[in-house]
Amino acid sequence: MRMRLVLISDTHRRHEELEVPACDVLIHAGDFSRRGKQPELESFLAWFASRPAREKVFVAGNHDFICETQPELTRTLAREAGVHYLEDEEVLVGGLRLWGSPVTPRFGGMAFNRERGADILTHWNRIPEGLDVLITHGPPKGLGDRTFLGAHVGCADLLARVRQVLPRLHVFGHIHESPGEHALPDVPTRFLNVANCHLHPFGMRPPVVVELDAP
Repeated sequence: MRMRLVLISDTHRRHEELEVPACDVLIHAGDFSRRGKQPELESFLAWFASRPAREKVFVAGNHDFICETQPELTRTLAREAGVHYLEDEEVLVGGLRLWGSPVTPRFGGMAFNRERGADILTHWNRIPEGLDVLITHGPPKGLGDRTFLGAHVGCADLLARVRQVLPRLHVFGHIHESPGEHALPDVPTRFLNVANCHLHPFGMRPPVVVELDAP
């Protein structure tokens, strides 16, 4: 069965500016908020739940402090809204295996930040094999991770794990200025930075639509 996925990320409280087409699965890869407050989460969930998708899945991002400081509240609100919230965990939707994490390498004291190396590997080592879609807020090293200053700030440890488990699709955001699809010649995984906000606060990119065959 062919599944239609709509992919968004980094909406930063501007989600209502997006037009989400009808789909089987709607995925948000984090940073729905600006300051990570509860009203922002509630506003996002009300909007997210009302989109024309059979299943909705999201992870938090580095701005979404409410999800880190109040995980049980986040899960309760998500469950009541009828959407899936993933924090280093898997969900099966429409025959597709999805696994999501909000974690990014440490910078600036943001939410879900972890030190590179052993600290962050405790999260990436949980990523299982056989995934259809891997959702992380941040990018792997060298793929959709180039900042406006020219630095590649993605996570090398994440890339190493992706090379091991080989998900069909890796969806992320975080770096607003490096959107689009990326590839490695020796890896079958499709890498997609789906950040909607531009680097500067003008305009929003449209959602990304992909199709996957479900078992």
